[in-house]
Amino acid sequence: MAVTLSEAAARHVSRYIAKRGKGVGVRLGIKTTGCSGLAYKLEYADDIAPEDHVFEHHGVKVLVDPKSLPYIDGTQLDFVREGLNEGFKFHNPREKDRCGCGESFRV
Repeated sequence: MAVTLSEAAARHVSRYIAKRGKGVGVRLGIKTTGCSGLAYKLEYADDIAPEDHVFEHHGVKVLVDPKSLPYIDGTQLDFVREGLNEGFKFHNPREKDRCGCGESFRV
């Protein structure tokens, strides 16, 4: 079981944590919402909970709660720039379908 960060995502997270002045990494999880049922939840984490699964790539920690891990196991978190837009992109091999608006997915 693993969740990984691309080099671009790790650079972005590292810069943001340095700018914030605190943080141990990012917390990646899922929530129930949207047309397809599940949506990614991503936030900066200031501490590690005892139940968290911790993955480290390019010097950045990704924290995942045990309930979310089965849905996002194998996911790579990337940070991309497309034209004038930039943001995180989730490459999840378990994803079977995604809603038209891109807000939610189904496994």
